[in-house]
Amino acid sequence: MKKKILFLFIIIFYSCSFDNKSGIWKNENLESKDVNDTFREFKKLAITYSPFKKIVKIPNNFEFKVPAIANATEWNDIFLSDTNNLFNLKYSNLNKQNFRSKKISRKSITNYILSENNNIICSDLNGNIFIFSLIEKKLINKFNFYKKKFRNIEKKLNLIVENGIIYVSDNIGFLYAYDYEKSRVIWAKNYKIPFRSNLKISEDKLLASNQNNNLYFFNKYSGEIKKLIPTEETVVKNLFINNLSLNNNYTFFLNTYGSLYAVSKKDMEIKWFVNLNQSLDINPSNLFMGNQIVNNNQKIVVNSNQSTFILDSKTGAILFKKNFSSIIRPIIIDQYFLSISKNNYLIMTNINNGKILYSLDISQEVANFLKSKKREIQIKTMMIVNDNIYIFLKNSFLLKFDLNGTLKGINKLPNKLNTFPIIIDGSMAYFDFKNRLSVLN
Repeated sequence: MKKKILFLFIIIFYSCSFDNKSGIWKNENLESKDVNDTFREFKKLAITYSPFKKIVKIPNNFEFKVPAIANATEWNDIFLSDTNNLFNLKYSNLNKQNFRSKKISRKSITNYILSENNNIICSDLNGNIFIFSLIEKKLINKFNFYKKKFRNIEKKLNLIVENGIIYVSDNIGFLYAYDYEKSRVIWAKNYKIPFRSNLKISEDKLLASNQNNNLYFFNKYSGEIKKLIPTEETVVKNLFINNLSLNNNYTFFLNTYGSLYAVSKKDMEIKWFVNLNQSLDINPSNLFMGNQIVNNNQKIVVNSNQSTFILDSKTGAILFKKNFSSIIRPIIIDQYFLSISKNNYLIMTNINNGKILYSLDISQEVANFLKSKKREIQIKTMMIVNDNIYIFLKNSFLLKFDLNGTLKGINKLPNKLNTFPIIIDGSMAYFDFKNRLSVLN
């Protein structure tokens, strides 16, 4: 009889434990502090702000024109594409660990990883660049550009890779090109002012920006400056990182002052610019916070401190301004864009008329799914995968919504998620907090 009672107790305990002990809610089994809260500075300075809180139901029988599923074979850019927009990625969706490497570095691996020719490319805060072969399942190259006098300086490297060459800018002011197949530096320059943006490649040009909000066009074969465009400088350096995005005709540049520039790719001349910093205090020390620029089909989606803007990419005209700001990079899907607001609302908005198709409280949807009380979650990133919305939480849980906003499942990744994940050849790759590479398929 005692054995039966004990058995019944165990069943009841485990049936109730997923919600309370699973770690899906904020601060449960979370190994890292919230260092990526890019809006924390603004929250301290803001006087009044009423966040978006509105549930909008999707119309009955609505169907998306879903883009075809694409198999990404390489991840050369930290944001995958020139436009920074993610497409509908192919994933085997088994969430089973195929491989887990040994620890490759003592220092933290930086947030973004790349992939080319069946290699994973990443860097750490010591300035090391690592090339890990997915075929050989081992580290095949480790390179450090820096001399001893820079040993005690924390290095933040910005990477982009093309045809076996890794282009690197850093927070010291160095810019260099490294051929990882031949293990040699092709060229190196010291511009002495820290670089502060992602990198883009446009034909023979390498694009970057520094902390003074200067936009550079470099010759990618030599590192020499082809064109320098100075823009507004901010006295106070905040957490926002200058961002670059490309389409067929323009380079779009969002600086820390909150100004968005469109520069012709052909002649490198400014075609238009607009300031999106909506603070009443417009001065050189004013803080701007936002997210990466995303463009598609002659539309640009940009976040500022409190608002989301939809702009015409040809003219810079603000078509619509929405009273929410996304905590992560939006995704444009056909004529809609998907975003997650600061208070964790999943919002689908029509990019042509500015109307919200649907909005839902992610935390509430999780609570409903688990049949539990609503609690706070922390979101790391979002992707469109196999015609579904994948939302990765910072505690390594994965929420799967369909495009209509219905929560279909919750999974926990086999290993803790530290870097932003990438999906290549149907497999998911990321580094955990112990700097070990995990490959799932």
